Amino acid sequence: MAAGSCGRKKIRTKPQMQWSVPSKNHALAADEVHVWRARLERCEGCLDELNRFLTTEERSRAARFHFAIDRQRSIVGHALARIILAHHLRRSPHELAFDYNPFDKPRLAGGPDPALEFNISHSGEWLLIALAHRVVGVDVERMREDMASAEIAARFFSRAECLALAALPQEMQCSAFFDCWTRKEAYLKARGDGLSLPLDQFDVAFVPGAEPRLLAARHDPAEVRRWALRALDVGPGHKAALAVAGFEWQLKLWDWPGGANFLGGPTCLAGTRGPKSQDRLVEQPV
Repeated sequence: MAAGSCGRKKIRTKPQMQWSVPSKNHALAADEVHVWRARLERCEGCLDELNRFLTTEERSRAARFHFAIDRQRSIVGHALARIILAHHLRRSPHELAFDYNPFDKPRLAGGPDPALEFNISHSGEWLLIALAHRVVGVDVERMREDMASAEIAARFFSRAECLALAALPQEMQCSAFFDCWTRKEAYLKARGDGLSLPLDQFDVAFVPGAEPRLLAARHDPAEVRRWALRALDVGPGHKAALAVAGFEWQLKLWDWPGGANFLGGPTCLAGTRGPKSQDRLVEQPV
């Protein structure tokens, strides 16, 4: 792949998605999947306030990260997840309890709505939280030219994916690399079994113009009928994807607005929104 190709040409396979700010009494319907987006760059001054939403265990998890930016992302992600989940469960964020599977995927521990599922991802300047009454996985990645190499693709992608990637013009390969990477990661995160399933054991559609989907699953061929994949447009320089169990659902995209007591959240997140949202909401059927 050509060096610098990540930023030379912007490729879109769908119209740009619009993110919207929900009302304070918004709800999550049974046939909906919500994805929240929050900008991280202005959160440094409010980590103490966000920390108060976390348990001792969650604070310890954040403290184990070596780099300050990773500690910040962990704090912000878990705090906002608590605030959003608490809104839908009509409970206090402090009342929520979580279990972690052997691969560290969190989920609500019982309670009034144990089927409410969520997943968190963060990279670069963005944090994403996916939420639904079905299993979900979400992944966002800041595009890095040093990562989008043929050597890394050969190590992690399937043979079919490597061939499809190599067949693209060089100026498209970096963007396509991260389309492939995020869709594979979102699927693995939804399954919740980490890298115990090698990434070369399944194929995803990712070339420009292809509908995101699971093409083949050599570990279990029936998987292609179980999971839907979607690409998410979060902002320049980033790629993101969503994996959802089942079909026939509506996607809603929310911007975290900050501001005073939005969903009971802290005031320190005011001004963390990304590009100006439109007044209409995107509802996209799958």
